[in-house]
Amino acid sequence: MEDLVKYVQDEFVTKKDHPKFGAGDTITVHYEIKEGDKTRTQSFRGVIIQRKGAGASETFTIRKISNGVGVERILPLNMPAIQKIEVNKYGKVRRARIYYIRELTGKKARIKERARK
Repeated sequence: MEDLVKYVQDEFVTKKDHPKFGAGDTITVHYEIKEGDKTRTQSFRGVIIQRKGAGASETFTIRKISNGVGVERILPLNMPAIQKIEVNKYGKVRRARIYYIRELTGKKARIKERARK
């Protein structure tokens, strides 16, 4: 049964070519929002705190601070509304899921930059 689900996902879900990114990287996600009959593009820039799943069901969590409040969004990697993903900065972290960044503020919340891949 799992093979059948994997086959259907691989065949019918269109994969987009996004740049490689992981936990600690700062990215900007441009996605389309539909309000009634109008559509507009909104960007969300933040730090990746995790990537989860594989294949067509892969998701990532992005976090930013907006007006002093932490905002997180969980987005599917193959969401049709995502127009493009830009990697602004590659971060150097030692974990795949950096949940500890939620408790840090100010200079402690900075992530060191690493050389590009």
